[in-house]
Amino acid sequence: MNDWNIQSRSHACQSCEVGFEDKQPYFTLLFDEKRELKRLDVCEPCWKSKLAGNAIQEKNLISRWQGVYEAPPPAPPEPIQKENAESLLRKLIELNDPSHAAACFILAVMLERKRILKVKEQIKRDGQRIFVYEHPKTGDMFTIADPDLQLDQLEQVQPAAPTLLEHGLNPPQPQEQPAGTAEAATTGEAAAPDNAAADAETAAEEPAESAGNESPAEEPAEPVKN
Repeated sequence: MNDWNIQSRSHACQSCEVGFEDKQPYFTLLFDEKRELKRLDVCEPCWKSKLAGNAIQEKNLISRWQGVYEAPPPAPPEPIQKENAESLLRKLIELNDPSHAAACFILAVMLERKRILKVKEQIKRDGQRIFVYEHPKTGDMFTIADPDLQLDQLEQVQPAAPTLLEHGLNPPQPQEQPAGTAEAATTGEAAAPDNAAADAETAAEEPAESAGNESPAEEPAEPVKN
């Protein structure tokens, strides 16, 4: 199983296939399918008439919550700018490169602190803690594994998120400078990091503590008793 991925909210009920309307309540069900976590978005009538009784008895149902569908706004023109924490997290997850697992965790903690993502559930798979985040505006669900970094490992990955935010996935290659120029550069004042990079450094210092404290969800998840 890939322990970090994105599952988008459906724009229609996955039971009756009727499209959701703006501000319509819906239910999200989260199932453990062994190889992956699978989400199911259903309208309120289908939940009450077809799924409420049976779903609760499903052994692989690990969580459910209720949300309100928000119709997506028209896509704005693509701006040319540096990466922000959310766009970078999405790109790293799409790359599916295990070397980015720690950076993904740190970025998710940053977005939780800014209340852009909310923790919906914490589960354990094979002894590893998995956080289920939801983006309240888009309804997208992010599953992020806790890398359980030790102090020496944290020191190694701490610069990763600020560097990625500053330069993106393709940082510029260092250029050779004349000796006099390099000496002058080292004696000058360093430029102040932008807010996003500074936030990444702060999140990297104590990532586990932040992730362990769930942000208050609009409607808390109801634990399922098997």
